[in-house]
Amino acid sequence: MSVEVKAPMPGKILEVLVKVGDQVKEDDEVVMLEAMKMENPIYAPADGTVKEIKVKALDSVETEQVLMIIG
Repeated sequence: MSVEVKAPMPGKILEVLVKVGDQVKEDDEVVMLEAMKMENPIYAPADGTVKEIKVKALDSVETEQVLMIIG
């Protein structure tokens, strides 16, 4: 079963902290998002393997935009 990691708010991707194929645990930081002049870590919602990354550093994202897929 795949889980989508979504942006909780609009902002800019500062850094993607994982790559495709990485194993992640629930609550691992996977993306750093800048919003309202603050750095906001985005956490993995579940254990799994990073299947797909849909953003890169400096991308602008909207609320609920899918950032990556963990399977």
